[in-house]
Amino acid sequence: MNEMILAADWDRLGPTFSTAILDTLLMVSVTMVVSGLLGLVVGLLLYTTRNGGILQNKAIYTILNVLVNFVRPIPFIILIAAMKPLTVAVMGTSIGRDAGIFVMIVAATFSVARIVEQNLVAIDPGVIEAARSMGASPFTIIRTVIIPEALGPLVLGYTFLFIAIVDMSAMVGYIGGGGLGDFAIVYGYRAFDNEVMYVAVLVIVIIVQAAQLLGNWLSKKIMRR
Repeated sequence: MNEMILAADWDRLGPTFSTAILDTLLMVSVTMVVSGLLGLVVGLLLYTTRNGGILQNKAIYTILNVLVNFVRPIPFIILIAAMKPLTVAVMGTSIGRDAGIFVMIVAATFSVARIVEQNLVAIDPGVIEAARSMGASPFTIIRTVIIPEALGPLVLGYTFLFIAIVDMSAMVGYIGGGGLGDFAIVYGYRAFDNEVMYVAVLVIVIIVQAAQLLGNWLSKKIMRR
C-alpha cells in the first residue's frame, strides 16, 4: 500500500507560524521579566529571613517556604486547571494567551524563588558578617554584597528557568494561548504533517540554544570580574 506524503503548505501556514513564534516570545519574555523580579524578591526573603539571616523571621520564612514547596511540585498542566477560579478572578477569563501568561508567572515565580535561595545559600557567610560588622544596613548588604556575590550563578539559574518557561508556553496551547507548542500540535501532530511539527520544534530548539549561549556568556563574564 503506497503512502502519500504531502508537503506542508507554508503559503497558507506562514502567517500562522509567524504569529505562533511571536506569541511564544511574548509569553516567555513577559513571564521571565515579571516572575524574575517577583521570584527574586521571594528568594531574597527566604534567604534573609531564615534562621541566622540578616532579617531572621521564623513566621515569614515558614509561610514562604511552605508556599513554595506547595506550588512548585504541581505539574504545570494541572496547575492551569487548579488555578482556573483565580485566573478568572484576576484576568476575567481562563482561556487565551493572557490567562496563560498569568498562570506561567505564578508557576515560574516560585521556581525562581527556590533557585535564588539555593544560589544565595552558597555565599560565604563571612562576607556578610564583615558587612554587618561595619554597620551596613540589611538593605545595603542585600544590594551591595548578597546580589553581586551570587550574580553569576543567578544568571545560570535564570537561564535554566528560561528553558522551563518555554516548556510551559507549549502547554498553554491547551487553553487557547497559541504559541509554537500549540502550532506543532494542531498543524503538525494532529494534521499528520511531520514537516510542520519538526520545523516548529527546530525553532523552539534554536530559541532555547540562543538563550543558553547568552546565559553562559553573561555568567562567565560576570564571574571573571
